[in-house]
Amino acid sequence: MTTVAPETRGAVLVRRPGPRELHPVRTHRRRRALELSLAAAVPALLVLLWQLAAVRGWIDERVYPAPSTILADGWDRAAAGDLWPDVWATTRRVLAGYAVGTAAGYLLGLLMGSLSLVRAALEPLLDALYVVPKLALLPVFLNMFGLGEGPQVALVATTVFFFVWISTMSAVMAIPDGHRDAGRVFGASPWQMFRHVLLPASLPAVLVGARIAAGVAVLVIVASEQIAATDGLGHLIFDSRALFQNDVMFVGIVCVAVLGVLFSELVRFAGRLLTPWAPRDRGRGQS
Repeated sequence: MTTVAPETRGAVLVRRPGPRELHPVRTHRRRRALELSLAAAVPALLVLLWQLAAVRGWIDERVYPAPSTILADGWDRAAAGDLWPDVWATTRRVLAGYAVGTAAGYLLGLLMGSLSLVRAALEPLLDALYVVPKLALLPVFLNMFGLGEGPQVALVATTVFFFVWISTMSAVMAIPDGHRDAGRVFGASPWQMFRHVLLPASLPAVLVGARIAAGVAVLVIVASEQIAATDGLGHLIFDSRALFQNDVMFVGIVCVAVLGVLFSELVRFAGRLLTPWAPRDRGRGQS
């Protein structure tokens, strides 16, 4: 809060502390409560409107089942054990592909970000491959690995690789030269340079790319399972739509949404543990 107080020789600008400065913890809690309330209220309102539209007949419930119908069907399928194999199949493929793609993308991004000759040799090729739609590579992976888990995992790994590679290479290149110079002055070995300079300086940006890749990995595996899989949530959605079981289709869609949110939040939580020095994208200090 800023006020102007008249004085004998002119006006003096006086800065008075506001509620945020006087009560930072209380202000943060109120802000956080408001954010959580809005985050819960918006989807709840949309679900209520959907339910009302289905009950009143504003939409065709055979095509767009009411949320209560979807919830009941999902509960029945989960209780009968019919839902969990598909959930586990999708989760297993996402985790395996994500682990492989993240490791490969980080190592190559670190190498290309540190060595200009390696970057000059590989960047044009990787840029060309990056713009290729990843689903277009599914027939290639089917020829390489045959039917089964291999093509699904390879497709997720390839997708995740490019996101992590780009974010890692950009983060390493953005490290100020002064950081490296300080390490050389102190006689840091290559491992010490990586451990104490490159890793802490680049990791926050790398984890942002990893979070984006987590959501995209779920999207890609669902699309892939609709084309070349006999199980998984993508297959469940596509197969139920072909059989006009729209309630089952929406159960699969809801499961995909929940899986994507949980996976993204897991990566976010891991990022907070690995980079306690980095500013948070949510929480204290954010407005």
